Amino acid sequence: MSLIYNIGIHLTGVVLKLGAQFNAKLKKGIIGRENTFQILKNNIQKGDKTLWFHCASLGEYEQGLPVFLELRKHYKNHKLILSFFSPSGYEIRKNSPIANVVIYLPLDTKTNAKRFLDLINPELTIFVKYDIWPNFLHELKARHLRAILISAAFRKEQSYFKFYGKQLKQALFAFEHIFTQNEASKALLESINYTSVTVSGDTRYDRVYSQLSLDNSLNFIDTFKNNKLCIVAGSTWPEGEALFVEFINTQVSKDIKLIIAPHDIKPERIKKLQEKINSKTVLFSEKDNHNLAEFQVFIIDTIGILSKIYSYADIAYVGGAVGNTGLHNTLEPAVFGVPIVIGNNHVKFLEAKALINNGGMFEIDNQLKFNETLNKLIADSDFRAEAGSYNKAFIEKNKGAVIQILDYLRI
Repeated sequence: MSLIYNIGIHLTGVVLKLGAQFNAKLKKGIIGRENTFQILKNNIQKGDKTLWFHCASLGEYEQGLPVFLELRKHYKNHKLILSFFSPSGYEIRKNSPIANVVIYLPLDTKTNAKRFLDLINPELTIFVKYDIWPNFLHELKARHLRAILISAAFRKEQSYFKFYGKQLKQALFAFEHIFTQNEASKALLESINYTSVTVSGDTRYDRVYSQLSLDNSLNFIDTFKNNKLCIVAGSTWPEGEALFVEFINTQVSKDIKLIIAPHDIKPERIKKLQEKINSKTVLFSEKDNHNLAEFQVFIIDTIGILSKIYSYADIAYVGGAVGNTGLHNTLEPAVFGVPIVIGNNHVKFLEAKALINNGGMFEIDNQLKFNETLNKLIADSDFRAEAGSYNKAFIEKNKGAVIQILDYLRI
């Protein structure tokens, strides 16, 4: 691996440690990485058969989960190691039932890569979507250990496809096979002479489709909704919340119920949001002390239940694309046949473009457009139902990536 890359990784480590003094999230990552090797020593014995799954964060974990679950069933005598780079993934899934060991991935230095693989020696490694670490991959290849990349999505502006991206490009060749989300990604790989590639689609479709087979009932949401039309705003950020608050305060009739599930549930943030809303509002943390049917707005100041809440939505808004934080998971409400509203900053999200073109998702870029779109969906039940049906059919059409991956692995 190039000297420049390795110097850059070491400098990154220094910067992260400095930043951790001022950022709680970075601090969690630093502390977690310091404990990784001891956790592995305590849980992995010489001679253990292992599989290694790596995800950048929570989104990639959810994306890879249907594959992980199938491998868990097949490799009953193996220990499964699940690694994250981001604290937002590790902290939420550190007790994941699919894995025997959940850890932070150490920084991608040559020394860490050798030490890490000495400890786990995985029979199979699966990376999800991206977070491609050259030193770890180079060491996997040097040891002739199997590794595949699933749900990969590439763009032509990425370093892999530029004259200056030789070192990162070589890292891709450590994967014995890459499963891409689309034909464009396959073509980009073939442009650098990587040919062991299959267009399988995105495993997220399999993941969200499996939600339909679960019990999604939440009695307190039933009580709150009270058989009225319900709008669910999921994974919201301040920019989108501002649009939503204005809509609630000036546009919504008393017959409409609204649920807001902010991405950031810090108490001070929740309090500020609640204070801006004129309608009668209740928090999830207060739900046991109130008759929920009496409230118009329900703010979910907890995590882990949004996918079930979407099953109660007649209309959904998904946050992240009004500002620059990145669009959150639009497939979760889509699988329930719900029309979806998002911001217009979604250029990197292929599924958003497809859902918009398909007629089930609507993009907005200002308050007027936001109000007009929601009011039309509220007023026109036929339009609302038709748009939602397009979304559900889109999920049905695009599931099946997991079967292709398992077939390649001969499982």
